[in-house]
Amino acid sequence: MIESADIRLKRLKFRAWHRGMKEMDLVLGRFFDAHGATLSPQQLDDFEALLDEADADMYAWMCGRQEQPAAFNTAVWQQIVQFWDSNPNVS
Repeated sequence: MIESADIRLKRLKFRAWHRGMKEMDLVLGRFFDAHGATLSPQQLDDFEALLDEADADMYAWMCGRQEQPAAFNTAVWQQIVQFWDSNPNVS
C-alpha cells in the first residue's frame, strides 16, 4: 500500500513529537509544526532519516559536543539548527 502525502506528514509529525528525549521532542516537533508542510519530498526523506537517529547524538550535534556525520549535514538539518538558534525558548 502506498502512503499518501497527508498520512506521511501526520506520521512524521507524530514521530517528531514522540522522541525519547523531551528536548528533541521540542526541537523536532516544533520545527515540524512550523515547516513540515513546506518541506520538499527530499527534505522529508532527510527529516525521516534524522528521526531514525538517537536523540542524544542529535542533541550533541546541535550543541557542538559531537561532530555530526557528513551524511546528516543536509539542508533540512541546517533549517532545524537555524530554527533552534532563532527560537531560544524551544529547549
